[in-house]
Amino acid sequence: MSNHLEHARDNLEQAVKTADDDAREPIRETAEAFDDYVIGDHKPDHTVVDQHLNDLRQLTEQVDGDTENRLESALEAAESYREGIDQA
Repeated sequence: MSNHLEHARDNLEQAVKTADDDAREPIRETAEAFDDYVIGDHKPDHTVVDQHLNDLRQLTEQVDGDTENRLESALEAAESYREGIDQA
């Protein structure tokens, strides 16, 4: 499952490079959070992942082109990760 988070993080890091100034920082923050999950000992619960998914959906509506494609790919990977989390 962490492969999904790695894929999401990698796409977000690429999206940061093509994002405009308004979207760059929120994308970077989400990429950093995913990086913490990938390299850290703690994994996010469903509530945390849901918040990231909502953030990514909103960001996807604000961008276009390559940035949008990268965000959509990150969103798809994060949704796949979310499906494997047990709900409390």
